[in-house]
Amino acid sequence: MADAGMLRFHVPEPEVRPGGTPDFSNVTIAEAGSVPRPDIDVDPRIIRDMAFSIIRVLNRNGEAVGPWAGLLSSEELLEGLRNMMTLRTFDARMQMAQRQGKTSFYMQHLGEEAVSCAFRKALSPGDMNFPTYRQAGLLIADGYPMVTMMNQIYSNEADPLKGRQLPIMYSSKEHGFFSISGNLATQYIQAVGWAMASAISNDSRIAAAWIGDGSTAESDFHSALVFASTYKAPVVLNVVNNQWAISTFQGIARGGSGTFAARGLGFGIPSLRVDGNDYLAVHAVAKWAATRARENLGPTLVEYVTYRAGAHSSSDDPSAYRPKTESDAWPLGDPIVRLKNHLIKLGVWSNERHAQAEAEILDTVIAAQKEAESHGTLHAGGKPSTREMFEGVFAEMPPHLRRQRQQAGV
Repeated sequence: MADAGMLRFHVPEPEVRPGGTPDFSNVTIAEAGSVPRPDIDVDPRIIRDMAFSIIRVLNRNGEAVGPWAGLLSSEELLEGLRNMMTLRTFDARMQMAQRQGKTSFYMQHLGEEAVSCAFRKALSPGDMNFPTYRQAGLLIADGYPMVTMMNQIYSNEADPLKGRQLPIMYSSKEHGFFSISGNLATQYIQAVGWAMASAISNDSRIAAAWIGDGSTAESDFHSALVFASTYKAPVVLNVVNNQWAISTFQGIARGGSGTFAARGLGFGIPSLRVDGNDYLAVHAVAKWAATRARENLGPTLVEYVTYRAGAHSSSDDPSAYRPKTESDAWPLGDPIVRLKNHLIKLGVWSNERHAQAEAEILDTVIAAQKEAESHGTLHAGGKPSTREMFEGVFAEMPPHLRRQRQQAGV
């Protein structure tokens, strides 16, 4: 028996470290179609168990089954597939551009494309996302120009943000994409505040908050849940559980709650978990949560169970903290492959058409890249004017800034 007077400090550890055999036996996966779809006005206490299951639509045979299926047409699914393929191709080209010194930094979405691409299609015009750095699919799926995204990444003369933001920290009010913050978790409470303001104004627009598994350990996450639950804010509270923060596994931030969705239970918030690599399931759950918000039923917390197949960023080497083959062992597969197989099963797609689409999308992305690079890259070509440093902050520039601008000769 241990000495009762000896305290022990507990530090959670991942199941496997580099050199080990990947092991996801701790991930309990519900059978596709087995999780019920409750009414949107359900009492949160009745569905507490949904915070510990995983909503899935696509089964192992590529079939859409269960009560969450049937919301999207073949045309909408084909569009979703192309959006995910475009995002993955865009990522590959920009990652290569970073390695070539054309930009200083980049962050990929590899393996997580379904989360943001499917979610965007569940929203209405005017709704506002408060994203992190791994939700560019919200823009791609809404038709935001890739050239404009690349201009921002390159901080060139056509950068809509005038070189004031880190690469990939986009902003577009017209596309419902709030300016990304490099300070993680801050956008979560901002999304709740925006949603509260929308309700106070008797508007019809809702908000969507985004956060990664690691950042749920920040106090802003918990503050957001307090305000969202107290004031029944029209907001969807998204947690993207891609298994790894910068270099720490999700068990560090999750603590003893079992799942990230379970964090919402103590606040009386309906909390669901969904297969983040299942485009149909992500869209269905997002639509359910968005409808609840729009009908004044309050917030919903959604945990997307997915896997970061690539590095955290262009500055990261994941082989230092996880097995190199871990992504291959991820039991929920690849979102693009899964949707492709479903469309083939429906008879509206084929491997040949998929290969053709890959080539077409690559050509489109390369053309956009050439256009963006004609405006400059990090170390070559056009740059935002130095004058831009003094613009866009004050309605009327104060005297000390006018003097500084004059001294700078701009």
